[in-house]
Amino acid sequence: MAAYFIVQSTIGNEQQYQKYREAVVPLIQEFGGKFLVKGAQVEVLEGSHDGRRFVMFEFPSIESIHDLWNSSAYQPVKALREGAAMLDIWAVPGV
Repeated sequence: MAAYFIVQSTIGNEQQYQKYREAVVPLIQEFGGKFLVKGAQVEVLEGSHDGRRFVMFEFPSIESIHDLWNSSAYQPVKALREGAAMLDIWAVPGV
């Protein structure tokens, strides 16, 4: 069953965060993830949106997201974004 990896970000250091992007996207793809939403403008139909950037990936399963997140390959990549951005990251199983 597909699962979704969702990231909302506030980027403080664009140059440093770009290094993270360049490293993380190929790694996400290696674990089966593919872009569904990339920096799209959010259209609020009801309620509110806080204006942060929004990215969503689809993975083959929630387990593949966990495999990425817990992998030894991801840990040094994750360190690249320290001090560059504040992120909220969610893993959501599909139906």
